[in-house]
Amino acid sequence: MKLNSTSSTLSHFILGAYLNVGKLRYFFFLMAASLYVVIVVANASLIVVISVNRSLHEPMYMFLCSLFVNELYGSLGLFPFLLIQILSDVHTVSAPLCFLQIFCVYTYGSVEFCNLAVMSYDRYVAICYPLQYSTRMTLRSAAVIIVLTWLYCFVKFFINLSLTIRLSFCGNILNSLYCQNYGVVKLACSDTQVNNFYGIFGIFLSVFAPLLPIIFSYMKILRVCFVGSRQMRQKAVSTCSPHLVSLVNFSFGSCFEILQSRFDLTGVPAELKLILSLYFLIIQPFLNPVMYGLQMSKIRKIYKHVLCFKIIDQRKNTAS
Repeated sequence: MKLNSTSSTLSHFILGAYLNVGKLRYFFFLMAASLYVVIVVANASLIVVISVNRSLHEPMYMFLCSLFVNELYGSLGLFPFLLIQILSDVHTVSAPLCFLQIFCVYTYGSVEFCNLAVMSYDRYVAICYPLQYSTRMTLRSAAVIIVLTWLYCFVKFFINLSLTIRLSFCGNILNSLYCQNYGVVKLACSDTQVNNFYGIFGIFLSVFAPLLPIIFSYMKILRVCFVGSRQMRQKAVSTCSPHLVSLVNFSFGSCFEILQSRFDLTGVPAELKLILSLYFLIIQPFLNPVMYGLQMSKIRKIYKHVLCFKIIDQRKNTAS
């Protein structure tokens, strides 16, 4: 649909990737709603566990808490919108709501990579300099790092979104399941050179810049593991394996989304492209609480203690 309009008068966008699945939409709605509930409960419960247990008031768990908060934030930017669209006959979204979703989704991705970079550095200090860890990484410094991480990601993408909003548009059909920044930019009639340049620069700041401390940290950790004791290697594996799984999973999903938005992937089946476009927004918020809840021994022990306490309490109530 071609429009002689500007961003100031454009009222809505049309999401053209939704298929007419008939009654199956209720099945997809139920699946998406169930997954959203699981994501919210899993991440929220871990945030509560870390917040109320003093034994978990350490920098590593503060960074985990920031990660889980970001999973809730990213899920909030996608799932309520997705659930509404699944049940709708006409897949339209107002321009302000579309820009709001773009901001939520892209800041979620940026914060996720930065959180993973900070967590890798934290593990590097803990494993390579265990005696100096308490002085190098205090609760106060961890809190400052978390605040600066979120502030940096929000300000960085706010500039990007401002450049998009100022554009004049000649169309309003987005070939996607949710609002994507570059998809909106491609609908513009006006010059987008600044958007393209800052977009590539933003990808570097969001993805490749955080990879530098991650690569540095793991090179140092691997070096220590090769020359260290067996106990040192076991500690490194137990604390780093959830982080590595999370990093690889998110890197795969986000890199595919970047490639799909920037390049013509006609060789990839349309259905697979739709599924993979949601991958980093659905799998990551589900995977992280499962991985860290099962692998981190302190969190696992607290969960077991709470569960056993509830079972004993229920038995006492039943007996009385």
